[in-house]
Amino acid sequence: MRLVTYDSGRGPRAGVLSGEHGIVDIWDSLGEEPRCEPSLSEVIRAGLLEKARGVEGAEPTAHVHESALLPPILDPGKIICLGLNYGSHAEETGREAPDQPTIFGKYANALAPPGATVKLPAYSEKVDYEAEVAFVVGERSKDVSEADAIAKLAGYMLLNDLSARDFQFKTPQWMPGKIFDGAAPCGPALVTPDEAGPPDRIEIQLTLNGEVMQHATTADLIHSIPALVVHLSMLMTLEPGDIVSTGTPAGVGSVRTPRVWLKPGDEMVVSSPQLGTLETTLAR
Repeated sequence: MRLVTYDSGRGPRAGVLSGEHGIVDIWDSLGEEPRCEPSLSEVIRAGLLEKARGVEGAEPTAHVHESALLPPILDPGKIICLGLNYGSHAEETGREAPDQPTIFGKYANALAPPGATVKLPAYSEKVDYEAEVAFVVGERSKDVSEADAIAKLAGYMLLNDLSARDFQFKTPQWMPGKIFDGAAPCGPALVTPDEAGPPDRIEIQLTLNGEVMQHATTADLIHSIPALVVHLSMLMTLEPGDIVSTGTPAGVGSVRTPRVWLKPGDEMVVSSPQLGTLETTLAR
């Protein structure tokens, strides 16, 4: 399934993409409403993903207009990000591949929908792009085994970890450069693991104003997606709706010669044969 949160005119709603342009409203099709906001987060937290499979192929109740798509997960309890988790990226930065996953966080204010125009932070002149594959936790998970890891996931989506490099490296912790409003465009849909295919074969590419800047597959992850579920669920309880962004491959602007910093009017497209297309425009 390809699952979305969209603005139906009744506020955020959860839907299943049907065909090329259709959306089937999950709550309408199930004939029920949640106690909380009827977004995709609530479908996941209520344990209704399998039940939602029954609405696939139903008559669309809405049509896809990108401006109506919202971040698939609007209210994650956690947004956990991985640094230096592609071998190619560690190599281009001149650093050793980390033995342990390097983690940092973002907050919900950073989420931006597909097709968004994101304002660059006024305090930074060195904002960079980072195309990433993110996964969303589907079940409450603690001390998960690697064999069970993928079964704990609701699905995958694209995420662009926009980073103000000058503020990222002002302190030993990277978060000051990672948390500005709109710093995590994501989507366009949450693709369930059965449809996305093997977790080490997801392809990802980023173009900037039409030029390919990054291109890789998750086979180059230093710490694989199952390994990340194991490690993170050892450190903390993962909750349904938590987002984990798995790191970026080589090609970021900050290590290019000459360096490439994002500017107003730039257009980025993160794409994947498995996960779709995520477009973002920048403004000041």
